[in-house]
Amino acid sequence: MAIPVEMPKMSDTMEEGVLVSWMVDEGAEVSAGDIIAQVETDKATMDLEVYDDGVLLKRVIGEGDAVPIGGLIAVLGDKGEDISDLLAKYESGATGDGQAGDAPEEPAASESAEEVTEPSSNGEPETVSAPSAAPASRDGRPKASPLARRLAQEHGLELSRIKGSGPEGRIVKRDIEDAIGQQATQPEKVEQKPTPGYVSAPVAGEAQPPQKTRISQMRKAIARRLSESKFSAPHFYLTIEVDMERAVEARQRVNKVAEDQNLQKVSFNDIITKACAVALRQHPMVNSSYMEKEGEIYTHQDVHVAVAVAIDEGLMTPVIRHADQKGLTQIAVETRELASKARNRKLQPEEWEGSTFTTSNLGMFGIEEFTAIINPPNACILAIGTIRDVPIVEDGDIRVGKRMKLTLSCDHRVVDGATGAQFLDTLRNYLEEPLNLLL
Repeated sequence: MAIPVEMPKMSDTMEEGVLVSWMVDEGAEVSAGDIIAQVETDKATMDLEVYDDGVLLKRVIGEGDAVPIGGLIAVLGDKGEDISDLLAKYESGATGDGQAGDAPEEPAASESAEEVTEPSSNGEPETVSAPSAAPASRDGRPKASPLARRLAQEHGLELSRIKGSGPEGRIVKRDIEDAIGQQATQPEKVEQKPTPGYVSAPVAGEAQPPQKTRISQMRKAIARRLSESKFSAPHFYLTIEVDMERAVEARQRVNKVAEDQNLQKVSFNDIITKACAVALRQHPMVNSSYMEKEGEIYTHQDVHVAVAVAIDEGLMTPVIRHADQKGLTQIAVETRELASKARNRKLQPEEWEGSTFTTSNLGMFGIEEFTAIINPPNACILAIGTIRDVPIVEDGDIRVGKRMKLTLSCDHRVVDGATGAQFLDTLRNYLEEPLNLLL
């Protein structure tokens, strides 16, 4: 019996996935637990496993195609088995979640042949029989993967004149690369070359097309979640300035010991993570979530601090679990490991889910102060600025001091102004007396 392989829900916020690469060819035998493809979710690139034994009868989608959860990816079964009924079921949308099995915007279309006039190698017009037209999508465009469309646009190729070699005639990356190679062998247009040493600039007044980049699953998720947060959670902001002189001295001493003992050095961000975790124990409402569907406020008994990490495609928030119970060195080691995984898109769901509070640090970029959007379902997020050398008046004298600004974004449905202010005061006390973090 033919077995459909559908797009699974690989994270709590995932709505669709992009098939990055196939690991198994059509006609190959697979067993339960085998990895047949890699899928890009809104958080990471993850392996797609099958749960049944059989032959991979058909790879329904091409590399670079986006598929909604429950959409058909592949079909398993017995060798030579007829799967037309199963494919027709998904194409008609008669699946469990109402989604068609193929790429959402590109159903199959009839093929036809026609004659077109193209320039021959000697420059004379030549009538040739064009390949069968690629299947068309609902909007009439040829059926092609997003990557193939982008490459075709970059090289000025018309998809309607390219024959697809992917499933059901879909145009994929290799088809575009072949077309680029053929284009290179044709006579080139005579162009005026710029003077050596100068970069050619657009002609004045000539419109330049924008550079287009496919929106990644991660960027889609960021846009969706932060829009929901900003427009559903009533934000307000509290800012304080912290004297970081003793924290700077404490970090120097800790890192001297770490260097002597070949341990992981500690950053200011690690110190702030620890200080936040300890302060959250004393202010549980800041460590809470507003659960509208349940009609309840969850006050979390554990302290799991998410640390925002910037990557090429956006932002990820790996979680330091039970941060209040861990030492500075342990927090430093975990933060480095999780940040590395985040940048390489290797984080697992258990490493980014379940945070109760979030920090975002732009101090390394010289940002003095900013406001951050709350990371749902957290009630608060802390925005961390740079440590600045500023003039300080003390006992009538002026000296140089080290100051840092912290801004707490609060969900007013959970945290009131006084509650947020008390949390920041406790946090400031820990940072200005960092030895208390070791007690």
